[in-house]
Amino acid sequence: MSKRGMGSRAKGDKAEALAALQAANEELRAKLTDIQIELQQEKSKVSKVEREKNQELRQVREHEQHKTAVLLTELKTKLHEEKMKELQAVRETLLRQHEAELLRVIKIKDNENQRLQALLSALRDGGADKVKTVLLSEAKEEAKKGFEVEKVKMQQEITELKGAKRQVEEALTLVIQADKIKAAEIRSVYHLHQEEITRIKKECEREIRRLMEEIKFKDRAVFVLERELGVQAGQAQRLQLQKEALDEQLSQVREADRHPGSLRRELPHAAGAGDASDHSGSPEQQLDEKDARRFQLKIAELSAIIRKLEDRNALLSEERNELLKRVREAESQYKPLLDKNKRLSRKNEDLSHALRRMENKLKFVTQENIEMRQRAGIIRRPSSLNDLDQSQDEREVDFLKLQIVEQQNLIDELSKTLETAGYVKSVLERDKLLRFRKQRKKMAKLPKPVVVETFFGYDEEASLESDGSSISYQTDRTDQTPCTPDDDLEEGMAKEETELRFRQLTMEYQALQRAYALLQEQVGGTLDAEREVKTREQLQAEVQRAQARIEDLEKALAEQGQDMKWIEEKQALYRRNQELVEKIKQMETEEARLRHEVQDARDQNELLEFRILELEERERKSPAINFHHTPFVDGKSPLQVYCEAEGVTDIVVAELMKKLDILGDNAVSNLTNEEQVVVIQARTVLTLAEKWLQQIEETEAALQRKMVDLESEKELFSKQKGYLDEELDYRKQALDQAHKVRVLCEEKGMHFFFSYCIFFLNEKRINVHF
Repeated sequence: MSKRGMGSRAKGDKAEALAALQAANEELRAKLTDIQIELQQEKSKVSKVEREKNQELRQVREHEQHKTAVLLTELKTKLHEEKMKELQAVRETLLRQHEAELLRVIKIKDNENQRLQALLSALRDGGADKVKTVLLSEAKEEAKKGFEVEKVKMQQEITELKGAKRQVEEALTLVIQADKIKAAEIRSVYHLHQEEITRIKKECEREIRRLMEEIKFKDRAVFVLERELGVQAGQAQRLQLQKEALDEQLSQVREADRHPGSLRRELPHAAGAGDASDHSGSPEQQLDEKDARRFQLKIAELSAIIRKLEDRNALLSEERNELLKRVREAESQYKPLLDKNKRLSRKNEDLSHALRRMENKLKFVTQENIEMRQRAGIIRRPSSLNDLDQSQDEREVDFLKLQIVEQQNLIDELSKTLETAGYVKSVLERDKLLRFRKQRKKMAKLPKPVVVETFFGYDEEASLESDGSSISYQTDRTDQTPCTPDDDLEEGMAKEETELRFRQLTMEYQALQRAYALLQEQVGGTLDAEREVKTREQLQAEVQRAQARIEDLEKALAEQGQDMKWIEEKQALYRRNQELVEKIKQMETEEARLRHEVQDARDQNELLEFRILELEERERKSPAINFHHTPFVDGKSPLQVYCEAEGVTDIVVAELMKKLDILGDNAVSNLTNEEQVVVIQARTVLTLAEKWLQQIEETEAALQRKMVDLESEKELFSKQKGYLDEELDYRKQALDQAHKVRVLCEEKGMHFFFSYCIFFLNEKRINVHF
């Protein structure tokens, strides 16, 4: 009776230990699935953060380009204003000089008139003929002297101005050639840097695509290996249960052999088999000894396999450390390339600024050349009032030509900016369309798993496997969710990105439209080449008519005499004064209009700056994604941390491992074969679980710091697959041994034993097919 009580108590303890181990195993499986889900979420978050960084960089680049364009427009407007101010000052000085010259001429003419009137009064008194001859001779001599003096002075001034003009033109040609050479060099360097930047970008994109493909391949391999691991774990559990059932049946058969009377009472229908068991006592003892030896050999083999696995685990950890070192070395080699890219981008920006400065300098030099030519034309004194009018008209025509050229350049620049804006918009639309197509392909390629429930887990039929069905220990919750909330979040992020880009492009397009409208207002309507040709022909015709009129007036004056010439010159001076007054009024109105346009441009600039500040404030206030990582405490195993997190504080994993080691060392003397197997299995399960949790914690930490090198993961998974293949071979060998045991039992005539085993396993709802 005491033996039966001890046996039942031992069986109860074994059942409790097995139940506890099964519960712990299930908890570990659930935690493993949760950790895998968290890993997938962390991967998606890392990819989202990288996408957000790329978006921020693109936005910063676009913002800088917009700022540079605004600065260029402001500089152009400032230069135009300064030029207009200088022209106004030159016009005012010319008007003052002209008025002073007119006053001087009027005074001279008044004095001459008074002198002539005095002479006329004297002539009336007497001696008219003599006085006339004297006056005519004096007037002719004075006119000849004055004409010769003026002629000599004008010739000297003409020669001096020609020499100065040649020198200035030579200096200008030299400066223009030097500027062209420098601009060509800067452009060549700029193009070289642009080509190098594009090459580096293409290489980076290729590397990113390759890494993404490797990540996808590794994810598929991980998924396949996890499923295989689940299948093998289910098979191992089933084999373990079969082995335990066989051990229990063996113990029951032994007890039945020792107490045949009780067996007959318990099983009256098996009375015919008693005679065979009475006269076969000695062979059964021999069979028990053989079974004990065989089980001891199996235990020794299992311990040797465990030691091999521990050695292999140590080798794998060493290889993993080496691969991590290689990863760090690769990162250190990759950093100089990034620094070089940054330096090249900075150098490119400096060269672009230098190119802009040289272009501005070239414009300034050309403007100075034009001003010097105008001054040279102004310095040359006209021989008569008609020459003065002609030179004034020529200067106005030149000024109008320069204005037309500058406005044409502005129109070309605006058209270029519009073309670039249209190109950017088309590129963005094409990018959006490609992204939408990729998303549709991903949604179409999502597998639809078919899940079948079994006793050990779920059987999942997927396209990745060739078998068509396998046993899995993953839960139904993880298998039946083909789409996660991260996909919806990615779709929302893509939509927000496209909307933001579209808003920026619309703002730039509106700014370009405003600038084009302002240009049209400055010009006075739309620019047209035919209209320019017509105005030029009209001005040339007016100049020709004026020259013909001047020639006719000179002929009439020569025929009519000296007095008529002075009167017409005086009238022409009065008309010229009236025209100049009208031009001054027109320039004042033009100045008021330009000031109004400048004020409008400033208001628009302030509005744009306010909008930029609002966007920056909104970007600053937008919530950022923060990763929270709770590392394991030093000195604690990850299994202990998870147990404490679940509320199980009574179990200390380190002490439990020590006790299992002690039990494994003392297994030969104190424990039975079944207890030894249970202890070894519990120890292996706990060590594997702790190693697996430690590995998951390390991979999670590495993912949050940076993406671990994918090749090392591939090698690690391949080695794990080899280990799983070896374990599968071992399970197959165990099945073969069980089949041999069955054959031996059939040879010995133990049909009752196997029928009872099958009945017991069916009662436990375990499907066994021998």
